Amino acid sequence: MAKAYTSIQGDTWDSISYKLYGTEKHMTVLMEANPSIMSTVIFGAGVAITAPDVGQQTTTNLPPWKRG
Repeated sequence: MAKAYTSIQGDTWDSISYKLYGTEKHMTVLMEANPSIMSTVIFGAGVAITAPDVGQQTTTNLPPWKRG
């Protein structure tokens, strides 16, 4: 289920991705979910952004006791 995020002045796609998902790597997911504002680089305050759910990725590099 997608969430809604309202931008604050100075937000960028990668900063929003970090705030919502804990990593910048999902910024393309955010951009693809918001095609009408995809060309925005730096957001003003109050822009509604759809934030789709992203699946949790399992890391196999961690030892067994560290894996979630």
